[in-house]
Amino acid sequence: MHAIRLHAFGPAENLTYEETEDPVPGPGQVRIAVAAAGVHLLDTALREGMTGPYPARAVLPTVPGREVAGTVDAVGEGTDDGWLGKRVVTHLGMAPGGYAELAVADAARLHEIPASLDPAEAVAMIGTGRTTMGILQFTDIGPDTVALVPAAAGGIGTLLVQYVKNAGGRVVGLAGGPAKTARVRANGADLAVDYLRPDWAATVREFLGGDRRATVLFDSVGGATGRTAVDLLEPGGRHLVFGWSGEGLHDGEPLAFTEEYVRERAITSENVLGPAMLSRAPGPDPLRTLETRALAEAAAGRLRPSVQRFPLAEAAAAHRALETRGTMGKVVLVP
Repeated sequence: MHAIRLHAFGPAENLTYEETEDPVPGPGQVRIAVAAAGVHLLDTALREGMTGPYPARAVLPTVPGREVAGTVDAVGEGTDDGWLGKRVVTHLGMAPGGYAELAVADAARLHEIPASLDPAEAVAMIGTGRTTMGILQFTDIGPDTVALVPAAAGGIGTLLVQYVKNAGGRVVGLAGGPAKTARVRANGADLAVDYLRPDWAATVREFLGGDRRATVLFDSVGGATGRTAVDLLEPGGRHLVFGWSGEGLHDGEPLAFTEEYVRERAITSENVLGPAMLSRAPGPDPLRTLETRALAEAAAGRLRPSVQRFPLAEAAAAHRALETRGTMGKVVLVP
């Protein structure tokens, strides 16, 4: 098979397209003929040797990627052979191996892909959709909601805009540049604002009118944009933080939830960062709960993931595009 391999930590150019041995599924596992592999912003940090939420660096050489969809073409010992030939999607968890034509996964983590979704859309929902469902646990969305969504042209931002609009709320979506703001507007936002413009906050205030402010801020950006966005949040509003890429891809600055910060703004702050956020879903398997919800929302047509596809062989280009904010929606590699 062909796969993307990383032999040394460093820039995107270190991702090489190579021919390597086919993986063999072990007990309780299946092998998937990959039709789509998800690319996450975290992948770019792991490529550089950072650990992120993981306890240690990857062991090199490695095949990156933790989100895959495709068709089961082999099963391991003790695995139900009823999986053979089924379209499935899965998050590989701690184990990499997604950037490849073939990937091995635990059968217990598989979801059948709903008939209405293609593999790339399913990959978007198993990762980005799962995180979106996790974020939404922390706030009630309804007709009185006025949501401020930075990075609204991204994978999570796209889904948040749709979710709030489906619930009857209003959405102000922030994005960088005219192409991205056009996408946010087409996605249903009531107002799409270019946060690269120095007067963007004034535009939002004028749109809301009078003393009206946002009731919830979905903050994945932090930094200068996040600080300005906080001033548009009403007293008692909810500020949900799940990233801080605003000052640079790997060196962004989260807003500090100090007692003074909370007291002065009378806001409800909740730090919902990474795995800690996802583990708070109900049920014995919180991650699977969120994955199931996300796929169901997409299958019903209530959420429509935005997907930007790159050929598998161009994984390095996909990473560079993510690092320079040159993508819209979920980035997916297609073998």
